[in-house]
Amino acid sequence: MQAISRRAMGLLAIATPAWAQADYPSRPVRFIVPGPAGGAGDVLGRLVMERLGQTLGQSFLIENRAGAGTNIGMTVVARAAPDGYVLGLASIAANAVNRWLYRNLPFNPETDFAPVAMIALVPNLMVIAPAIPARNVAEFIAYARRNPVAFGSVGAGSSQHLAGAQFAQATGLDMTHVAYTSNGAMATDLMENRVQVVFQSISAVAELARAGRVRPLAVTGESRAPAFPDVPTLQQAGLDIISTGWFGVCAPGGTPDAITQRLNEAVNDIIRSPEIQARIIAGGAVPKITTRAEMAAFMAAESARWRPVVLATGLTVD
Repeated sequence: MQAISRRAMGLLAIATPAWAQADYPSRPVRFIVPGPAGGAGDVLGRLVMERLGQTLGQSFLIENRAGAGTNIGMTVVARAAPDGYVLGLASIAANAVNRWLYRNLPFNPETDFAPVAMIALVPNLMVIAPAIPARNVAEFIAYARRNPVAFGSVGAGSSQHLAGAQFAQATGLDMTHVAYTSNGAMATDLMENRVQVVFQSISAVAELARAGRVRPLAVTGESRAPAFPDVPTLQQAGLDIISTGWFGVCAPGGTPDAITQRLNEAVNDIIRSPEIQARIIAGGAVPKITTRAEMAAFMAAESARWRPVVLATGLTVD
């Protein structure tokens, strides 16, 4: 038999009888998280998928497919049948930045994914090695002008990498980027002053900051984090910078509107829940509710916003 093209699969899905779409989901759904277990996206994705399974009466099974800056996992989503039974965790990397970073991106972020719903914005916490004699952002900038400084991230194109690159560009600092394969290794090197600063998700670094093993200087989002009310934003520290990661739910391109709309309504109802909102906020994130069209517009705006930052770094990945 001849192979059926992905476009043909999409047309078949569109032609599927309405009753089949109304019955969705009639079997378990795979949810691809293109990062390691325990990361901010994984935690948020699991929180929503657990409730989505309860709401829609089917299992939403988490699959962690980490690697290549989210490209490995999101390629699985892009190439899946557009029938709603494979979903993915949308992020700033796969759906906004990687198109400017990778020479050979294995998917088209505009056409190979169908927006479903946002979950949350994830500001980072700027933390430094406790050995550095700086108590605020201005003192750190002064220190970095006199001393070699490296910043860590979990990979090129991650929100941590982008935040560090944006900070370096805004301050004129020459900071070396060091990419890690795990948050744990990066945290260890920061505590031991092998890298001097990290722009890390609040949930991943909160306990270390509270224990004094790293020193928080600023929040990268629009407002202070409830978990660290005494830590100013970068804007309050005098830098015109807002750098926020984000996560949402997407489906393969061509997934029928009836399915993505049902998922959008269900996810939004979950995010509106006071209990879920409290859990998202406790983890240092900001709940975000959107229509499918609003999510598409948000991702397009993020792609345009980060393009000059990525290009200014001169970094490309094969």
